[in-house]
Amino acid sequence: MPPATPVREARAVSRETAGPVSRLFLPLIALCTAVTVANVYLAASLLPLIAEDFGSTASGVAWIASVAQLGYALGLLFFAPLGDSFSRRRMVGVLSLVTGAALFVGAVSGGTHVLAAAVLVASAVTVVPQLLVPLVAERAPAHHRARHVAAVVAGLFLGIVAARVLGGVLGQAFGWRAVFAGAAVLTALTGVVTSFVLPVERRRREGPLFAGLAAMPGLVRRSPGLWRACVRQAGMYGAWSAIWTSLALLLTNSSYGLSTATAGLFGLFGLTASAVAPLAGGLVDRFGAAKVVAVSYLLAAVSVLLFWLGGHVMAALCAAAVLVHAALVASQVANQTQVLTTTAVPATANTAYVVSAFAGGALASAAAGPAYGHGGWGAVCAVAGAWLLLCWTATAVRRRASAGAVPQV
Repeated sequence: MPPATPVREARAVSRETAGPVSRLFLPLIALCTAVTVANVYLAASLLPLIAEDFGSTASGVAWIASVAQLGYALGLLFFAPLGDSFSRRRMVGVLSLVTGAALFVGAVSGGTHVLAAAVLVASAVTVVPQLLVPLVAERAPAHHRARHVAAVVAGLFLGIVAARVLGGVLGQAFGWRAVFAGAAVLTALTGVVTSFVLPVERRRREGPLFAGLAAMPGLVRRSPGLWRACVRQAGMYGAWSAIWTSLALLLTNSSYGLSTATAGLFGLFGLTASAVAPLAGGLVDRFGAAKVVAVSYLLAAVSVLLFWLGGHVMAALCAAAVLVHAALVASQVANQTQVLTTTAVPATANTAYVVSAFAGGALASAAAGPAYGHGGWGAVCAVAGAWLLLCWTATAVRRRASAGAVPQV
């Protein structure tokens, strides 16, 4: 890989001109990440209440949660790469205000189609975390870079857990419209305050507006480190998603017979990710990303075996839930730190990475549904294990092939 001296010089100039980093910089970014990412999962936790309000059934409005995922995917593709060519300070402020406005429209909507449109817009502009992660990695000291990235990743997982667990609780107490309205105010306020502590950037856009989107496939192809991180996180996220999207089916069937509300409390195991993230950041800074990812895959493989045993043993299921979240977040911190330091266009590289992980999760969870229908919980665990093996083997084979290739002069 050619030296990135101009990039390093530009980053050094950015740090010098920005002055000392405010003590509020990292905590506010972590908080803003948690608040904004929660909006993507907000509708899913409130579906029964939304259905009741509109005189429908939960299955009849379930498509609104899918709209949120679609909106987030579109936002990642079109908005996140703009962080390489536009002021992130301005983008964070504007996108947060637009998200707040969309959520407020959803709160006062009179029908599912208006609500779905509001959720689509809100999710599409909820890409603030993917603008902030490259900024944190850029400004962090090299020997603490992974720890700073880990702080943002911890906020990311905390926001997901909060949306899934607290969203339903607050909705039951105050109504789903109040939750949407509260999220609108909190998102706008947090985003604007965060934008004020971000450094002032003077960036000049070159080329078409969505040049980053067009350049993404070539960037991944030319950067072996980026490609490897994308595939390995797709494997990790896919294995987690296959199991986690099917877990409620196991917990509510005849094996355990839990209520939907009790089964939903398993989402609290996601707090493991927020607790492990700082530790993972320290390990990446000390031992390097490759070793941490390898250990994460080993932990994930063990968790799949425990999940299989957990089909009939609750203790194994709980242990597996802790272990898989630890593996997921450690892999996320390691891979994302590598991605943000591999190329001269970190926002575009980070977008390729997140989209790859998102696609891996979608494909594996899509396979898990039919697997459960045909083979039960054991088949779901088989899908997760096969997904891990496939992605690890693909990157290992390409790495050996690259190492044995004759360099082109």
